[in-house]
Amino acid sequence: MSIASLTDPITAEGGNTRFENLEHWLQGRTMYGGASALVAYTAAIKAFTDLPPLRAAQVAFVAPTGPEVELKREIVRQGRNVAQVRSEIWCEGKCTLTAFWLFGTEREPNAVHEAAPVDNWPGPPEEAPYTMTDKGPAFIRHNFELKRAQEQRGPGDPVVRRWARLADREGLDPVSELILLGDVLPPGAMRAMQRQGPISSINWSFNLLETAPSTRDGWWLSENASQHAAGGYSSERLRLWNADGKQVLDGMQSVAIFG
Repeated sequence: MSIASLTDPITAEGGNTRFENLEHWLQGRTMYGGASALVAYTAAIKAFTDLPPLRAAQVAFVAPTGPEVELKREIVRQGRNVAQVRSEIWCEGKCTLTAFWLFGTEREPNAVHEAAPVDNWPGPPEEAPYTMTDKGPAFIRHNFELKRAQEQRGPGDPVVRRWARLADREGLDPVSELILLGDVLPPGAMRAMQRQGPISSINWSFNLLETAPSTRDGWWLSENASQHAAGGYSSERLRLWNADGKQVLDGMQSVAIFG
């Protein structure tokens, strides 16, 4: 299923929408989180075409999202510089995803501070070996390419880092690209799990550090790091850098760790 097949059914009017051949975007019994977040974002920007650049988002994955949905969106507040938009995905009369998007115009800076350079730089993506070829959940096998970006394998420090890119990104704007792949890796807590078991993203909040992010040949360095895990949940920090090591996204996520 191409990305166009994922976004083209979405109209400015929203409402009832059906996605065909959704099995290529599934993670278990639900749409992959990055794909459902992209659906919600696309519903917002198609409905309100004069929004300033996206700056931040808060996404809650409430329940499994299937192929037949109802898309809802509204402007919560339109200020002079900042617009705040809510979009939701509903399935069978129940909300399965709710997202809050913050759009803001650029202003005269009163503070300038660059994000710190990436720690333990793994080298450029061109030098990294491929991994997870023809493995993993359906959404990875059909839509992503991954390369190794750390020496660690198996249990250890609760950090997962990979180079990632979309196999087909034609016609996709760079912000939508980051939304689609920002949640691609498993949680860092998987390296601290005492036994294998299901995992599920509960929410995802992120700030965009670049309004027009760019990279080389589609490769982004993705990292999920567990900050704390206990009681069946993990607090994760999610970050993305471009192929030159410049950070473009900073995020947090709560993940359910089942046993």
